[in-house]
Amino acid sequence: MDRYIGKKLDGRYEIKEIIGVGGMANVYRAYDSIDDRTVAVKILRDEHMQNDELLRRFRNESKAIAVLSHPNIVKVYDVSFNEDIQYIVMEYIDGITLKEYIEQQKVLRWKEAVHFTVQILRALQHAHDKGIVHRDIKPQNIMLLADGTIKVADFGIARFARASQQTVTDKAIGSVHYISPEQAKGDVTDEKSDIYSVGVMLYEMTTGKLPFDAESPVSVALQQIQSQPKRPRSINPDIPEGLEDIIIRAMQKDPARRYQSAAEMLRDIDEFKRDPTVSFEYKYTEPEEMSITENFTKTAKKTKKIKDEQVRSAPVVPVLTGITVAFIIVAILFLIGIMAMVRPFEEVPDTTAPNLVGMDIEEAKKQYSKFNIEVESSAFHDSYDKDVIYYQNVKPGMTVKEKSTIKVKISSGVQSFSLADYTNFEENQVYAILTDNDIEFTTITEYNDDIPEGYVIKTEPGADTVVDSGTVVIIYVSMGPKTTYATVPNVLGYKLNDAKLMLNSAGIKIGNVTRVDSTQAGSVILNQSLSAGTQVQRGTTIDLVIAMERDSEANSVTLDIPLPSDNRSVQLEAFINGSPAAAETINPYMMSSWTVTLTGEGINTVSIYYDDKLYRAYSVDFTDCTYMLVSDNSSEFGH
Repeated sequence: MDRYIGKKLDGRYEIKEIIGVGGMANVYRAYDSIDDRTVAVKILRDEHMQNDELLRRFRNESKAIAVLSHPNIVKVYDVSFNEDIQYIVMEYIDGITLKEYIEQQKVLRWKEAVHFTVQILRALQHAHDKGIVHRDIKPQNIMLLADGTIKVADFGIARFARASQQTVTDKAIGSVHYISPEQAKGDVTDEKSDIYSVGVMLYEMTTGKLPFDAESPVSVALQQIQSQPKRPRSINPDIPEGLEDIIIRAMQKDPARRYQSAAEMLRDIDEFKRDPTVSFEYKYTEPEEMSITENFTKTAKKTKKIKDEQVRSAPVVPVLTGITVAFIIVAILFLIGIMAMVRPFEEVPDTTAPNLVGMDIEEAKKQYSKFNIEVESSAFHDSYDKDVIYYQNVKPGMTVKEKSTIKVKISSGVQSFSLADYTNFEENQVYAILTDNDIEFTTITEYNDDIPEGYVIKTEPGADTVVDSGTVVIIYVSMGPKTTYATVPNVLGYKLNDAKLMLNSAGIKIGNVTRVDSTQAGSVILNQSLSAGTQVQRGTTIDLVIAMERDSEANSVTLDIPLPSDNRSVQLEAFINGSPAAAETINPYMMSSWTVTLTGEGINTVSIYYDDKLYRAYSVDFTDCTYMLVSDNSSEFGH
């Protein structure tokens, strides 16, 4: 039996069962007795406790995730590094790995694969924005929840992208089937290495096969550097051509020809999702035709323009083609013969097609009147103003006939979007809204006492601001209230009200107040559950024991009346059978209850007034020194 199962780490994390075994560490399901939740505890294996490199990697994981806060990244709650044990406490994910899911399904539906990939890319973009490169993106490190949510885990070999040094052991690290060529060669890695790994995963999800496989890791690594995989559609023809283009670009051998960021890949995926027939035209050269140094050849211009610019021809059955061509030739010869008999053929002079891109449509028609310039369509465009031509179907410089028709596409201007007030929106909601409207964004996380963790505090620019497509909006996301600590004061010997002021000032809440008979003069604190000088989290509860002095001539009863959360000065009054007995002006926000001692004989009605309004009423037996609540209007007071 595993030696950790059944143990309680640091008096808090009770280890229940092992849920994952790795070469560096094991992962356990545990119960957090303080926060009352199930967590995952990743414990460094005993045999690695003296391995400085693995210790560095293990601690690096905690440092990497500590700066990350994203719904698609596994959260880290706590860490502990000492000589006996080193562990990381993380969010418990009740799900399976993406690798397990792929093995179950064999081949994923392309829409499902895209859904997972989008979440992975959003997580990576957040990490990259924080300067962290994962370097071990693979399905084994991706957790999948039952609702389809993705959680990226295991930042054990993550590196801060802006780090000035890279050790030898950092170089060719990662899982060989998913590492980038530069990683396999031991070159410096950056965000584009993670992009390559995402491309490999998308390849695997949609085809059911790894792009490279061999008997030894070395052979696989060499294939990553030198070889080209089979075209995805040759394995699974159901993959849309546009999605294949995205996979090909993500897996370019040369990082400069790869997607330069997760955001850039997300934009192409977003365009593909809107139109699955889109083609980005990354021409694929079959493996046997390629040299080691030759990669996928990009034959079109900027990705977003290609959809609009490309004119495609449908394939024609060879037999029909021959028949059709023969028919056309005969028809043309016949027509030429008829025209020759009627009148001589009138030749139209040749000319050069102009470059219309970047010109206003009316200006182009005026300047090049010898051509028939026809507007084919208009669309929003990030780079061109309204009514400016951004595409023409005839290549500039081509020899054409005068009066030829040139079809153009013109810009409708830059697409704009009006930001709403997204305060208290779940961050994924805002991500989806901005993505759907082609608005780029980045996130900043910060502590906030009012906004729950994972919800939006504000955006920059703010609500009602109109932003153009391509504008980067900053989303401030709450990390919840920041944990602060307080020192427990010594309240022994103090009156209850004085003790409350001292404890509230320190940020400590009063729990149970127990009264005991005592010969000690005055109703003072006899005992406190937390020792003076102890460091505790603000908001921690302390229990008190107070002396209740018995007067031989007259009996007294002390009432502890709970107050609403009302941050202002109020007048509290106590009446015995309608006669004033006590009064005090206090701020309920500073004192959670009002303690008042009353003296009397027999059974009496005590009425408590809050700013001249009846708050509570009690039946008080001064003989037995007991009381009972008979009327409660407290719900009508405070906030």
